[in-house]
Amino acid sequence: MPIATVNPANGETLKTYEAMGEQEIERRLQLAEATFRTYRTTTFDERARLLHRAADLLEEDQQDIARVMTTEMGKPIQQARAEAAKCAKAMRWYADHAEELLADEEPANSDVKDSGASRVRVRYRPLGPVLAVMPWNFPLWQVVRFAAPALMAGNVGLLKHASNVPQTALYLEDLFHRAGFTEGTFQTLLIGSGAVDEILRDERVKAATLTGSEPAGRAVASTAGEMIKKTVLELGGSDPFVVMPSADIDRAAEVAVTARVQNNGQSCIAAKRFIVHTDVYDAFAERFAEGMKALTVGDPMADDTQVGPLSSEQGLRDLEELVDDAVRSGAQVLCGGERPEGPGWYYTPTILAGITREMRIHREEAFGPVATLYRAADLDEAVLIANDSPFGLSSNVWTRDEAEVDRFVRDLEAGGVFFNGMTASHPAFPFGGVKRSGYGRELSGHGIREFCNITTVWHGA
Repeated sequence: MPIATVNPANGETLKTYEAMGEQEIERRLQLAEATFRTYRTTTFDERARLLHRAADLLEEDQQDIARVMTTEMGKPIQQARAEAAKCAKAMRWYADHAEELLADEEPANSDVKDSGASRVRVRYRPLGPVLAVMPWNFPLWQVVRFAAPALMAGNVGLLKHASNVPQTALYLEDLFHRAGFTEGTFQTLLIGSGAVDEILRDERVKAATLTGSEPAGRAVASTAGEMIKKTVLELGGSDPFVVMPSADIDRAAEVAVTARVQNNGQSCIAAKRFIVHTDVYDAFAERFAEGMKALTVGDPMADDTQVGPLSSEQGLRDLEELVDDAVRSGAQVLCGGERPEGPGWYYTPTILAGITREMRIHREEAFGPVATLYRAADLDEAVLIANDSPFGLSSNVWTRDEAEVDRFVRDLEAGGVFFNGMTASHPAFPFGGVKRSGYGRELSGHGIREFCNITTVWHGA
């Protein structure tokens, strides 16, 4: 895949870049290693000052970088602005909380004495250069939610971004440099996916984090396992959105629309499978379809656009194939189900009902504005349908019944359960999944500790 900015609204190639050669990659690896030796000794106050400055600069650049993101991957411009603001918020959160999150821990006195020590501490120390392999769908946020905690922990970052967002990738390197971080603290590697394996095998790279597809996750995990290096993986998702009879059906249907089409439906944590109790199924389906039909699809640069194009022509083809397979197998199209006329990689917001286990879309992630609708006879069947997926990233449940809340928390196989609202990420809360959605956690204290050497410091009596 070429490293290029291709506008998904019209298919026009705007900029292309040459991949970095071996000499430049080697220079950057040497620089990362050398920079880490000194950066690891900086204080939390110094790191926080630099990260606060990066947040300030990002806010100043918000309008410009939003236009870059929208041009490169097609998200509506208002959502691009919101993404930039969210990144600044996360930077400030980690700048303000990292020292507390990584403070030395003191075991219980009884355990210290039992070990024969006079004092025992647990200290969190940085690992070194961390390779981040990041996707295009949230081209700023995915990187910042790695970079902010990693830099505050004293690590240095190497970014291999998706090949269709090179301008965003270069902006991130420039942002951290302008904020005052030394050159080797955060570097963008303009490389193709084929170069990742060799870089990950390099002894100077101490760990890796990847957000992306299952095949990419398997490849990185396999190499990292062979090299015995720590990894965090956030892969696909096919999140359930369960609606029970006690729910506010009007509100649930309204939120369902946003939960499905946010980021043009190209989000791992977007709700994709809508599982509705039979008692409220018809009412929910009617309102959900009305909301999807009312969406404004068009130019992502327009402030009133709610759904823009998919990021690539291949992504559009993949989505069409999933829908076509379901329809051939008997799925009913409640709305959408077609590519609109005109240029660009657009797909109309779609709801498919009558989904069966034999359909590909039941097992595979639909990365675009396509929802699947299921009817559940009771809570037990709702849980069975929700868990009948290879993924387990997050989940949404609409109920006012506390007994049902307890059951869903206990039984849903997911890294998060969001009640009466849509899944969202926040720097204070851990984010990640189970099953084929990956392992490890980003954000919160859990995220900043993922790439730390958890060190026991023992003093004799």
